Amino acid sequence: MANCKDSNGDLWEVYETKDGWRWRRTAQNGNIVGAATQGYSKKSDCIANAKRNGCNCDLG
Repeated sequence: MANCKDSNGDLWEVYETKDGWRWRRTAQNGNIVGAATQGYSKKSDCIANAKRNGCNCDLG
């Protein structure tokens, strides 16, 4: 698992599940405000999708 906090204070996480790599974005109040809709076979593809969805911090 990799995670980072962006400039807004939101937590971005990349984690592995049975169907591949996924990401989620959690607001400061604990609500999940974004997530991958599919599993990615490569972690790098998952991170690229998170970046396209607004992640501006380093997920590794």
